[in-house]
Formats: sequence, structure tokens, C-alpha cells
Amino acid sequence: MISKLLKHITNPKDLRKLPKEQLTELAKELREFIINIVAVKEGHLGASLGVVELTIALHYIFDTPNDLLVWDVGHQAYGHKILTGRKDVFETNRQLGGISGFPKRSESEYDAFGVGHSSTSISATLGMAIASRLKGEVNKQHIAVIGDASIASGMAFEALNHVGVSKANILIILNDNAMGIDPSVGALKNYLTNIKNNKRVRKHNIIEAFNIDYSGPIDGHNLPALLSELERLKTVNGPKFLHVITTKGKGLQKAEEDQVKYHAPGKFNAKTGELIAKYDLNQQPPKYQDVFGLTMVELAKKNEKIVGITPAMPTGSSLKFMLDQIPERAFDVGIAEQHAVTLAAGMATQGLIPFCNIYSTFLQRAYDQVIHDVALQNLPVVFCLDRAGLVGEDGATHHGVFDLAYLRCIPNLIIFAPLNELELRNIMYTAQLGLKGPIAIRYPRGMGTMQNWQQPFSTIEIGKGETIKEGSKVAILSIGTIGNKIKEVYTDNANNDVIAHYNMRFVKPLDEDLLHKIFKKFKNIITIEDGTIVGGFGSAVLAFAQQHGYKDKNIEILGIPDTFIEHGKTEELFNSIGLSVHNMKKILSLWT
Repeated sequence: MISKLLKHITNPKDLRKLPKEQLTELAKELREFIINIVAVKEGHLGASLGVVELTIALHYIFDTPNDLLVWDVGHQAYGHKILTGRKDVFETNRQLGGISGFPKRSESEYDAFGVGHSSTSISATLGMAIASRLKGEVNKQHIAVIGDASIASGMAFEALNHVGVSKANILIILNDNAMGIDPSVGALKNYLTNIKNNKRVRKHNIIEAFNIDYSGPIDGHNLPALLSELERLKTVNGPKFLHVITTKGKGLQKAEEDQVKYHAPGKFNAKTGELIAKYDLNQQPPKYQDVFGLTMVELAKKNEKIVGITPAMPTGSSLKFMLDQIPERAFDVGIAEQHAVTLAAGMATQGLIPFCNIYSTFLQRAYDQVIHDVALQNLPVVFCLDRAGLVGEDGATHHGVFDLAYLRCIPNLIIFAPLNELELRNIMYTAQLGLKGPIAIRYPRGMGTMQNWQQPFSTIEIGKGETIKEGSKVAILSIGTIGNKIKEVYTDNANNDVIAHYNMRFVKPLDEDLLHKIFKKFKNIITIEDGTIVGGFGSAVLAFAQQHGYKDKNIEILGIPDTFIEHGKTEELFNSIGLSVHNMKKILSLWT
């Protein structure tokens, strides 16, 4: 139920008609609106609750969209969306065909920059401010809102370094709640904590050292204070920095008490905050991330050379298990993917066995380090790429569909995709026995297929696939967990006996012995992957066929088409691109 103030606001112009005295009540209504929708529809909760007052103040004081407002990452932008014309469709947030969970330029003129990955806001906003100056728009305001975890990233520091000499009309707002998705880490976090605890700015202020005008810290839930300070900062020329202290999950007690869990809690009771269980964990297969995390602990207890690294995703990657049990050999380096990769490389030069766990979509941010610092030196770093493939409601910024293509062209790098939890466990075991070079292991978000996965370890021969099912007419070559879906496809097929299925396991090196066997036996071959068709596993098979003169074959490549896939439930997205079980049955029927 929309309360009396919020129901009359369709855009910031309506907001600015309210007297300042009513904004506190509006904040209460906006918070309730977010809670009530996210409780049912799911999404990112805690970050948006923490910036309700700041969001209202920004749109009240500044002339958006003429003044440009950029949110870093965008987890915290739900209030922004509701106040900028999307209130009536907010219940479609992150749903197929609905609005995006992140700011998106094509969705609204109020979304000045598309975001989803961390630490881009200062660079983008500075670019806008410089453009305004070149166009003579001297009164235009440019605001970047960035969190204390994101500002510790290298890209943010690169931008700050430029801001300080730019003389640009830019306001950087630090939303400091000591949290990212997990608690913030590092020396900068400690510095910010000291500022808060001392209630005053240190004599040698790090922001002022960048030649940026610093103010704060101020209470981010005190609307009068926010309004007053933002009004003042509008009159200050040049680079400005406002330090705002907020509480992630503000207004929902459970979310304030457990800020990690309530970052994106799933469904919950809007009044009490109690989570609504989706399933009985004791009756379900484990999540792949937990297979990784538990296996890491098991292996590390036996092999003292093993270390674990994650860039700010200890809970999401389940490296938290190792951080809790063997903290001296597990490292959360903050939102710093480039550093994570080269840190792992340095460790590998000294005989350690680093398992570097980075979400597939975020490894894109450290591509040069993978090539220059790891593969070129042929260092045995183990990359564990969580959230590979389609990830669902987070959409285009988070799908891990490019990794097979962008990694396949790198020399020295082994690329493995397990069919199930047991293969993930065994390739991790194999990797720590002593590979001569790097390996990338990619696996999806969510649950696996096996409950009895904690079996004794066994080695996996590098570059060798396996035959799952023999057949006589059509060969299906799958890579990774999508192979389990293929089993569903042919199990119900009336011509089951003509269909062969091969779990190729390795994209690099390909199992050429197995491929020769397949190409000599079958005229009809289908490859399937949950990575992009362009440059991926299917492309590798096509290149093999061309190289070895297999010209009379019918080869069909199934995978992610050459377009950015938007948000929706994973199965909805698979259906939309023809990779649902139903669609693949139709394709297979044409071949059998």
C-alpha cells in the first residue's frame, strides 16, 4: 500500500514540491514500499534501505536529470528508481521483461550511466563533468555515489588521482556503511573507521591529499543535515567529497542485524524480516559454491601449500569456510580483481598453490593480469570461476557467458568445466597435486545434482573427456553442467538409442583422440554450452573439424547467441534463447 506522500510522486519534480518538513515521513513511506515489494519479488534489499534519506536529498536538492547522478554498482538504487518514474512498475524489478535491478541508460533519462560492476562511478562522472565544461555548461552538477568497499578499488583510486587535478565540477559522495556484500576490508576501511570513531577529520586527510575538498562525516539518516550540506556544496566550485555515514538495512531490524544475509535475502516476511525458506537444505544437493568452499578446507588441511584468495566475495564464493577455519591462508583482498590475480601469481612463484576464486563476470576486470602475470609466466594459479553461465535476475552485467571465449585464446591455460559436484571436487584435488601451469575451472550459480558428492578423491586426466552414452546417429558434445540438461532431453526421446552423449570436460586442451573417434563415427554432431557461441567451445570443435579435414559433417552449435542477455529467472532465459529442455528436444527431433 502506497502511503499518502509517495503516491503523489511520479518524478523528482513532484518531490521538490514537498516542504522539507515532510521529507522524513516520505523516507518512512519509501522504505516501507521497498520492503513490501522486495519481500515478495526478491532483490537487493539492505543497500537501498541504507540510502533512502540520501536518495531523497539528492533528488530534492539537485535538478536531476539535468544534473547527472551516477550510482556505483547500483545495488542501492531502488529508491532512486521509485522516485524517477518507475514506482508503478517496480514490482517487475529483475523479472523477465521488467525493469533492471541496476541503473540502465536505456531504461530512464534519470539513469545517467549503466552500472553493475564496482568502482566505475567516479571515472564516469568525471568524464561527464569534463564534457560539460567543454560544452560550456558551467552550472551543471555531476554527482557520484560510491560505497566504502567500492572506493578501495584500484579503478576508484585512478579516478580520484585524476579528479584532484581536473578542476571539474564533481561531487563524490562516500556512502560509508563499512559493508560491501560482505564486511569491507583493508587499510582504507580502517582509516575511515578511525575518522568515524574520532568524530573529526585527521590532520592529514587522504581525500584532501588528492586536492579534493572534503566535508563530513555526517549522519546519512539525518535529512536536515543532508539537505543543508548538499545545498552548501552546490555553491562550491571544483572537486568535492562528502563523507556520509549510513546503516545498511536501515529500517528493518533483521536487515540491520545481519547485513550480509540481507544484502539479497530472497523472500521474507515484510513485517518481521523473517526469511521464508525455499527448500529443505537437508533434502537438496549442495550449491556449487559450497562444494568449492568445503573442498578447499578439506584439501588445505592436508596440503599446507594451498592458499585461497577472493576479491570481496568470501560468502558468495564460500571461501568463508576457509577464512573461518584457516584464516592465515585465506585472503579477502577487497574489490580488487586485478590485485587478486597478480597476488596469486606472486604466491605461485614461491611454491604456494593459490586458488583464486572470482566470479566469471568479474574476472573480465583482470584480463591483462591473467595473460601477462599468470599465463605468460606459466604459473600454476588455480582460477575457480563461480557464477559461470546465465545467473538469472542480475542480468547482463552479471552473466558469466564470455569466459570460455576470452580464456580459450590464452596460451598455457587449461580450461575445465565440471559436469557435476564430484567432477568439481576431483579437478580441485587434481590441480593441487602439482600442475605445471594455470587452470581455469568454471561452474554455475546455484545447486548441483548430487547429494552423495563427498566421495574419496580421484584424479582427472588433463585434456580427457568421457563417454556418457553411446549412440549410432547423432553425437551431442556438452561442456559443463548443461550436460545434465542434455540427459533430460534424450532420456524421453523415442529414438534414444541413436543419440550419443559425450562430456568433453576440457575446452582447452580439447580431447582430440575422443573428437577423432566422434568425427569418424558420426555425420551429425551437436555442441552445447552455456557460454557465448562466438569464440567458445563450439568454435573450438569447428576449428578442430576444419584443421583435420572433416568436411562432410553436419555440425550445429548451441549456446548463448551474440547478444547481451537481459534479466529473468534462469530457466526463462534459457527458454528465450532456445536452450530449454523443451526447445532442445525439438531440435534433436529434427536430427533423429
